[in-house]
Amino acid sequence: MNRREGLLAYFLVAAALIGALMSRAADTRKGDWTLHSSDEPGKVEFALIHNQHGNSSHHSSSWPLAAFVGLDVSKSGKQEVKFHITRDAGRFDCEGFLDNGDGAGVFQFFADAKYASEMKTLGFTGIDDDKQYTMAIMDVSLSFAREMKDQHLRGLDTDKLIEFRIFNVDSKFIQELRSAGLGATDCDKLVAFRIHGVTPEMVRFLHQDGYQPDEDTLIAMRIHGATPEWIQQLQKEGYDHVDLQKLIAFRIHGVSPEFIEKLQNLGYKHPDPDQLVAMRIHGVTPEYITGLKSHGMQNLTIDQLVSLRIQGIN
Repeated sequence: MNRREGLLAYFLVAAALIGALMSRAADTRKGDWTLHSSDEPGKVEFALIHNQHGNSSHHSSSWPLAAFVGLDVSKSGKQEVKFHITRDAGRFDCEGFLDNGDGAGVFQFFADAKYASEMKTLGFTGIDDDKQYTMAIMDVSLSFAREMKDQHLRGLDTDKLIEFRIFNVDSKFIQELRSAGLGATDCDKLVAFRIHGVTPEMVRFLHQDGYQPDEDTLIAMRIHGATPEWIQQLQKEGYDHVDLQKLIAFRIHGVSPEFIEKLQNLGYKHPDPDQLVAMRIHGVTPEYITGLKSHGMQNLTIDQLVSLRIQGIN
């Protein structure tokens, strides 16, 4: 090989090395981390703070201690630490210090070069650098993606996988809902269930009580606080198997077991659910009824009470 060919080969190798380094730098993110002890056994409160192009992201949650390779939080006193966290989407290399189990430091994130293409083969696309970083934080693994795909869900995409991790929608939750009698196939509804607290136990209770609620009704019940415990309190006041939409109306307008009990003490033993809602809408309170009675207006029906209130008679 002559000198010219040698120089050309050298520059080609150098260019390849520079390209590889630039690619590695592009896949690297830097930021800060903090770590604190958790009340949950085997977990710590771990936060990652990342700033880029004037934008800041801060993620903090409970992480399993087993994810922190090379970290020992059992040592007392102050210590320098180096550890890493490996996820399918990439690796976090961390260093800093701990002081009696709490600490802080800096991290670098290295995106896994194959992750996006492997996810694409599963049908999950649109994974840019920002999304891959988020998926690493939330541990959206390839096995989790396969697991969710096997559930045959409507509306499942990359963003939904992230939401599922954020709100703890997993195959166990889905299967328990299905065992309780729900189809549980809509991704948006599953996320809403987690946000508002629709549980398999709630579904099972309602089915055992003779109800067949759809998913929107379940969400509305939780939003307005029509819980199984509250329903059982109403049942003690004699209100069994009230229509679910009426139960939601009870919560919206303030028909409570306490309100019903006060009415019963005033002689109104079992008002119709629609009457109870009308009383609350128009402000027919136990105090209002007592006031009318003190002025000699005895034995008024509920419809009469509502009519008087509508007419502005106090």
